[in-house]
Amino acid sequence: MYNPKSLKAEEFIDDGEIRETLKYAHENRHNRELIDSILEKAKECKGLSHREAAVLLECDLPDEIEKMFELAREIKQKFYGNRIVMFAPLYLSNYCINGCTYCPYHRSNTHIRRKKLTQEEIAAEVVALQDMGHKRLALETGEDPKNNPIEYVLESIKTIYSIKHKNGAIRRVNVNIAATTVENYRKLKDAGIGTYILFQETYNKKAYEELHPTGPKHDYAYHTEAMDRAMEGGIDDVGCGVLFGLNLYRYDFVGILMHAEHLEAVHGVGPHTISVPRIRRADDIDPENFSNAISDDVFEKIVAILRIAVPYTGLIISTRESKAARERVLKLGVSQISGGSRTSVGGYVTPETEEENSAQFDVSDNRTLDQVVNWLLDLGYIPSFCTACYREGRTGDRFMHLVKSGQIANCCQPNALMTLKEYLEDYASPDTQKKGEQVIAAEIPRITNDKVREIAKEHLKELHDGKRDFRF
Repeated sequence: MYNPKSLKAEEFIDDGEIRETLKYAHENRHNRELIDSILEKAKECKGLSHREAAVLLECDLPDEIEKMFELAREIKQKFYGNRIVMFAPLYLSNYCINGCTYCPYHRSNTHIRRKKLTQEEIAAEVVALQDMGHKRLALETGEDPKNNPIEYVLESIKTIYSIKHKNGAIRRVNVNIAATTVENYRKLKDAGIGTYILFQETYNKKAYEELHPTGPKHDYAYHTEAMDRAMEGGIDDVGCGVLFGLNLYRYDFVGILMHAEHLEAVHGVGPHTISVPRIRRADDIDPENFSNAISDDVFEKIVAILRIAVPYTGLIISTRESKAARERVLKLGVSQISGGSRTSVGGYVTPETEEENSAQFDVSDNRTLDQVVNWLLDLGYIPSFCTACYREGRTGDRFMHLVKSGQIANCCQPNALMTLKEYLEDYASPDTQKKGEQVIAAEIPRITNDKVREIAKEHLKELHDGKRDFRF
């Protein structure tokens, strides 16, 4: 039944093909000739098939794994350099009618505090986020047609974009809401969203239905086919993800790559981002109930092979992960991280006590945004608050063409430095500012295009003088 060009979920995510792939990968886990040939192909930076990637994931030969890690580091450097894009989630409402067994928002949880932000409260949250220095948000809300209709989401997006506080502005709003209709995706597109994000949770249909016993999310096909409807509705950039620990990680690893292959085959462009969250402790949910939880070593390997298999796709890691875990995977492929995150509704203005908890999950990295930026600078990265591609129309296949040709570096490097400069001027602590200025001074000569480099230098001076929002 496997057909990547099909629009039917059970044909482009075919259970039989996944199981055959896992069998093939296990049988070839020590086949050095095959493994080395796959790595040679990967060096061309054109990606790998789900079956080739599965062989690498199954391999347990230490020297071959080190080759994978080294290649992942090289590919990460080639396409993303030292840039790490910063964002924050913004939870609008935790009302939900689904019965997801791994999420505290499930409708039978009677002791979690339910809350929905008013537009005035959203404005206050945005001001708090702007005062931290954020420019890019990911909207989160439970699925509830009565409390969280599409009109509420659209009004909230309009509110967020309208708030200009001091030198602050949210320049890109990504949206992570439940699977919906083509018509509603068109409305989100017209509202000016960046990426539409939807996690599959698990690609195993049987496990999926057991994990979502009630509510509209129980419909595996409708959920899995959501990205096709989003792209039909005009949304160029979509973001996929699974929640590692719900199901066997090998199965879901293959599934997410098959989904990427499907989007490429049907729409000519794969996912803009892939997220790699792991199950975390949360109110009314104990991750120890999920026996498939993965170790840090396996997690590191997953990130490295995803970077090799989908070299042009952004990889996202959130504050679900600890500082130590994030540091391990940053060098292997992660290109976006959150900072200073709150996973409760209204948590940026009023951090909640444990008794009042409305958070979706426990945060492992509790540092402020400035502390995260300072840490990234210490590690040699460039914290980037850039939103230029979205605002310049470089989305979908246009973005991918620039990435694949290598031309995107002429935009990304100077934009990262200029948005970092904005952060340093407006929000950074003295220590972070000092480190950031040193990084900018070191990175400017590395802009290869002479004209771009000179323009960037001029804009950096103007930013110091008080002007804002330059971009290539």
